[in-house]
Amino acid sequence: MPGHLPDVLSSDQHTVKPWYSGKLDFSPPVKDLASQGFPLLGGRIDYLNHKTVAVLIYRHNKHIISLFLSYFPGKANKKPVAATLQGYNSIQWIDSEVVYDAVSDLDKTELEDFCMRFERSDL
Repeated sequence: MPGHLPDVLSSDQHTVKPWYSGKLDFSPPVKDLASQGFPLLGGRIDYLNHKTVAVLIYRHNKHIISLFLSYFPGKANKKPVAATLQGYNSIQWIDSEVVYDAVSDLDKTELEDFCMRFERSDL
């Protein structure tokens, strides 16, 4: 995970968001959380379960957070669910037909804090 660098390297949400245009079947919300301790590093396109997804990359202290976003029309909203796999924490939720999956080696509490801030932040 740490070796997979962004395709677009920028801390400016107004650079990262338009970069996704034409590459996905939806426009992912890109949020600036730098003032809250989670600066945006950039974004990339990835493939998850045979589907093209957006990945936003944030940092908290020396830890990387990869936020996977995929669009699923008709999916109902779902509250966050936490899991741990191979030393990485993951929190997945669904909001407005977008599935979010935050993955990091941050401890669970800090990752939950990031997810809450992302959800509550305006664009």
